[in-house]
Amino acid sequence: MSLPTNSSHWPSEKIQAHHLDRLAVVYVRQSTLQQVSDHQESTRLQYGLVGRAEALGWRAERVLTIDDDLGKSGSSAEGRLGFQRLVSEVGLNHVGLILGVEMSRLARSSKDWHQLLEICALFGTLIADLDGIYNPSDYNDRLLLGLKGSFSEIELHILKQRMIQGKRNKAERGELGFNVPIGYVRRPSGEIHFDPDEQVQQVVQLIFRKFEELGTLNAVLQYLVTHHIQIGVRVLSGPTKGDLEWHRPNRATLQNLLRHPTYAGAYAYGRRQVDPRKKKAGRPHTGRVVKPCEEWLVLIKDHHPAYISWEKYQQNIAQLKSNQNRSNEQGHPRQGVGLLCGLLVCGRCGGRMAVQYSHGQDHHRYICAREKVDYGGEICQHLSGACLDEYVVDQVLQALEPAALELSLAAARHLEEDRLELDKVWHQRLERAQFETDRARRHYQLVEPENRLVARQLAQEWEAKLQAQQQLQEDYERFCCEKPKQLSPDQQQQIRRLAQDLPALWSVPTTTQAQRKEIIRQVIDKIIVTVEGTSEQVQVMIEWSGGFSCQAQIIRPVAKWTQLSYYPQLCERLEQLVEANLTTDEIVDCLHQEGFRPPKRRQTFTREIVQTLIRHLGLRPRPLPKAREPLSEHEWWLPELAVTLGMPTVTLYNWVRRGWVKARQQPTSPKHWVIWADEIELERLRTHRQRPVGDILRQRWKGKVPTIAIPPE
Repeated sequence: MSLPTNSSHWPSEKIQAHHLDRLAVVYVRQSTLQQVSDHQESTRLQYGLVGRAEALGWRAERVLTIDDDLGKSGSSAEGRLGFQRLVSEVGLNHVGLILGVEMSRLARSSKDWHQLLEICALFGTLIADLDGIYNPSDYNDRLLLGLKGSFSEIELHILKQRMIQGKRNKAERGELGFNVPIGYVRRPSGEIHFDPDEQVQQVVQLIFRKFEELGTLNAVLQYLVTHHIQIGVRVLSGPTKGDLEWHRPNRATLQNLLRHPTYAGAYAYGRRQVDPRKKKAGRPHTGRVVKPCEEWLVLIKDHHPAYISWEKYQQNIAQLKSNQNRSNEQGHPRQGVGLLCGLLVCGRCGGRMAVQYSHGQDHHRYICAREKVDYGGEICQHLSGACLDEYVVDQVLQALEPAALELSLAAARHLEEDRLELDKVWHQRLERAQFETDRARRHYQLVEPENRLVARQLAQEWEAKLQAQQQLQEDYERFCCEKPKQLSPDQQQQIRRLAQDLPALWSVPTTTQAQRKEIIRQVIDKIIVTVEGTSEQVQVMIEWSGGFSCQAQIIRPVAKWTQLSYYPQLCERLEQLVEANLTTDEIVDCLHQEGFRPPKRRQTFTREIVQTLIRHLGLRPRPLPKAREPLSEHEWWLPELAVTLGMPTVTLYNWVRRGWVKARQQPTSPKHWVIWADEIELERLRTHRQRPVGDILRQRWKGKVPTIAIPPE
């Protein structure tokens, strides 16, 4: 196609002198790089508009060509630097005429197109295409330009919808091709089959089995790294396309592998769809979000061979979701001492209860704080974690006790199967290393002996393969010594012995908190906890995995006496015991026999607890008359002498303990102290009372304190 060279074909009455004083801009654009490469005639046609501008009267130096947008779509102005430059030049009143082959070259969006028309009308800029010259400030031309812009946008929409619908129709038949994931290959006929390499299939199967066993992606990754297992990947592009390469495992690869429905034999299209609200400026391909399987555009089950079933695939997706550390998910067991995190449900509001730690990791409690965190309200309920953990652990051990022997046999069988599987992977690696060595040897033997330049290089490659094979063989022998294929009789007997004593196995230091939590989660689905008011009574309902549920009441430690549900009865009974003039020990025994328990973590009353409670309640036992023995001359009871000397009783008692006075203690209960002091001794004690204790101690250390005169018997 060629442009007419005669300017008479162009209506030029709209071109004024002030237009010729400004620039004539030729805007060049093609939508894709493929069009730029394959449709070069269109590119030459657009560049040829420079001659058209000169024919209309513009000098060559006043014609500007903007071609910054080659290979960019006109559906949006975002990312089109050339179009943005054009709008800026028009806004600066530098442009008299804009030339393009057709209006779609300028914009295929009504928003961008009408914005350009408004600016051109404001500054008197003309627009020209192969059909003629238009003045945006003229109503008739403005109407025609608006229609052409709308047709351009509609054309883009029609083309896009036609391609999308054709793509979807092909996908509904399962014929739309895409890169298959690890473990699969696509044949020239388009069919999807297992990777022909046996080791690739073995590793993929191992990953799925280990995820079912370990439960987390991170645990699977650590397992693969620990055993030096690599993943076979087919090269998707380049000169080595289709070749098999072995890469070390990583988190992204494992996550894509576990989430891909292809491994369940399903053909899926539309898993990731575009959300226009999440697109970013300059990045039209962003905004894709992962949709649930119910919203996929196409889903064809049993489309090709599968590594796992569809039900297992859904379980893996649910497991990955539950591993997320969110308030509405169980999360994966961690090393904290709280055994029930993720299983507890508040019996009041139905929310999931969290665990709080204090004093490091030694003490913990379970708390429902959803109302406080989300709405600024009060804490729903909380309780100490130790008492609830102890109750649930007892229930779990009782439930597992009948199946102890079966568990031991299953554990032994699982260990042997795991070691056999690892041994199979090792043999495949050795077989591959042997093949690589043999191929390097054949290459070396086929070279001409005289061609030493090539022979030396092939000899080095053969030597490297031999060393790699030898190192791999040594690693395999080391693996066999550390983990033999079968358990020894002693190991099997040890497993059975441990299984017969589950409490001992549970409490040994080698059993981690994460393992204990995992055991609990295998048999319990949910635990509903309801604290009765602020009391010590807690209602616990356990929903077991088999559908059975049980309910019980446990006692939690509380901080205050008044929180006890039987606090009024305790006060009344304690008052009765005090009125009966019972001793503290007798009161403790009575309270224990009647089933009373103190708050907090103490399980029994003590003398100190009872005496503190009696003082708090203001209860005073009636004093009993006590007979005192007659004193000799100049003898004093310790309290009476303290009053006479005007000093505290405890200070005088301290002098007795230090030996500063002559005193004796009664041999029988209540073993009161009796002090001897005549007039001279009283005066000496008053004198010492006036002196600081520090001076007395320093003089005594220096031997200057006079000895106490002891009267004859």
